[in-house]
Amino acid sequence: MLPRRAIFDLDGTLADTMPVHFRAWQLVAPRFGLVFPEPRFYALGGVPTHRIAATLIAEQGLVGVDPAEVTAAKERAFLERRHEIGPVPAVVEIARSKRAEAPIAVATGSPRALAEETLAQLGIREWFTVLVSAEDTVRHKPEPDVFLEAARRLGADPGDCEVYEDTDLGLLAARRAGMVAIDVRRIG
Repeated sequence: MLPRRAIFDLDGTLADTMPVHFRAWQLVAPRFGLVFPEPRFYALGGVPTHRIAATLIAEQGLVGVDPAEVTAAKERAFLERRHEIGPVPAVVEIARSKRAEAPIAVATGSPRALAEETLAQLGIREWFTVLVSAEDTVRHKPEPDVFLEAARRLGADPGDCEVYEDTDLGLLAARRAGMVAIDVRRIG
């Protein structure tokens, strides 16, 4: 029997991207009249940018603000700062050890292009036989779909998977998928 299959979130789990995403939002949000405080940002960890933009616009009653335009501006601001991204060393070491046991996956709310670029920048893209991104599921965290799709692509039963996550929404999604949820904020 294979060991438990490991599925890793990307932003804030393998890669220390969350501060960079927050800085990008802080540069872009005011241009569109949006307010996005840090606690709210971290509470929405794991939610795709386009959903965050649409949610903020609706909550703040901003008529005429296009979520797609906000999303594009935020992603450009993030890409301009991608050189600031580094690994989360303790989690990368876990991934290194897990990949020696069985195929491993990344399941992220990031767009595929950003996820591919981030993994390549860290020098670990080839470690993951499966990459499930925001485009691969209709529903996103806290729904379990991204993790269930990763398990399906790994050929694993959800109950035989463990998920490494850094957000409450992601941990909830992993538990909803019937997987072991490991909070990386407690590692290291």
